[in-house]
Amino acid sequence: MRVLIACEESQAVCTAFRKRGHEAYSADIQHCALYNHIEWHIVEDARLLLNTPVRFQTVDAQWHQVEKWDLIIAHPPCTYLTSAGSVRLFNKDHTIKDPARYAKGLAAKELFLRFLEGAGCEHIAVENPAPMHIFNLPPYTQIIEPYMFGEPWKKRTCLWLRGLPELRPTNQVEPVACWVDAHGGYMSRTKLIDKDHKGQHSAKMRSKTFPGIAEAMAEQWGNI
Repeated sequence: MRVLIACEESQAVCTAFRKRGHEAYSADIQHCALYNHIEWHIVEDARLLLNTPVRFQTVDAQWHQVEKWDLIIAHPPCTYLTSAGSVRLFNKDHTIKDPARYAKGLAAKELFLRFLEGAGCEHIAVENPAPMHIFNLPPYTQIIEPYMFGEPWKKRTCLWLRGLPELRPTNQVEPVACWVDAHGGYMSRTKLIDKDHKGQHSAKMRSKTFPGIAEAMAEQWGNI
């Protein structure tokens, strides 16, 4: 299969598909970080890769041609859409207190819908936290948690699916704590994570795809 993992710099999902022999590429405006497979990573606005056939260059300076994506999995930025950010957008009387933030939310919604509805691919998954109602996103297909896939954490994640079956839990374990607190902070209610993970790296840590979920996606969606 030819698989595009949009808005992924960690390469967690991309690597899971590559391990199973698929031609998978991660694409992000940032360079790949965690796994550092530059031969699989595209530094580009992922929207420019959606319309096929498409020719692109990976970080190792090699050119590739894809006639059609068989599967697209997108992780668009959620900062301005997630319900965890509502306290920054609304006053106590539910009026908008930050018009600039609202405008960024509308732009984030447009990006989200571009992946979900405008990709021209039969099989699409878009991942995000539960969004604020004000942005009126389409209903999500299912909710997953890391503890359903062998990772002992709570991190409520929504999946919007097109032409894909719901992701089945693979290894249900007991969660030890929330990965992200109710206000979007990284594990601020526990002392289970080293303090060095906070600060400038916290946004990446909060949005990471857990290996168990990445493996389930590759295993269950790799043979559609």
